[in-house]
Amino acid sequence: MTKFRNKTVLITGGASGIGLLLTKFSIEKGASALIILDIDKPALQQVELQLKTNICQILSFETDLSNEIQIENAVKKITAQNLQVDILINNAGVVTGKNFSEHNLEDIDRNMQVNAIAPMKLTKLLLPEMLKRKSGHIVNISSAASMLSNPGMSVYCASKWAMTGWSDSLRLEMERERTGIKVLTVTPYYIDTGMFEGVKSPVIPILKPEKVAWKIIRSIDKNKIVLRTPKIIYTLPLMQGLFPKRLLDLIIGKFFGIYNSMDKFKGRTHE
Repeated sequence: MTKFRNKTVLITGGASGIGLLLTKFSIEKGASALIILDIDKPALQQVELQLKTNICQILSFETDLSNEIQIENAVKKITAQNLQVDILINNAGVVTGKNFSEHNLEDIDRNMQVNAIAPMKLTKLLLPEMLKRKSGHIVNISSAASMLSNPGMSVYCASKWAMTGWSDSLRLEMERERTGIKVLTVTPYYIDTGMFEGVKSPVIPILKPEKVAWKIIRSIDKNKIVLRTPKIIYTLPLMQGLFPKRLLDLIIGKFFGIYNSMDKFKGRTHE
């Protein structure tokens, strides 16, 4: 039995990449309403036409998630449609692929706002209704970068470390209070979307977006609390606990080639 049937699903960054695949799979799994928040207005319009169906209500709202007022307005529009979000997928993300010394203040602010703070604010606004109904599912798409330092993406790493820490703390609170609300934290490796174009990974294969999106859908259905992909990512916390930092640098940096993975990065700035 799927958790999506006759449910209202909200996906941020749903006009492209993993987000777009999640929208399609949600409809296939029986969602009755699908809400997409994205900053890319032309992409939103195209997606609405592409996904148009008689069995699922499609709503899209142009939303800059770094702007608190726009987040609040999006939630007001959802409420005005008499919709209550059952499954929230915080997917939208941005990345600045350069050394920290080359970041400007706007780069820092946008990475932290979109990747870490916006999911908290959007969840906070939707959580009261979920608590009233004693049901809901919150899915936070973080990154393997939330467990691993990496040159060329320092602020992105910082934002995803924040997201992962918040997400699992939220899960513990929801479980402790017996709210009936499920929380899933997703920490994938590099995914083959435009967001990370130019990334090189000599040992660990770059992930196919369709497989990652389907794993997320299945994890929601199975009430999983953590999804790390590929499976080698599950070993990261163990490696960090067992190996001295300098040895870990050699293993991760030289053997796996992770520390040079962003050297030729040229991907788009948002997902």
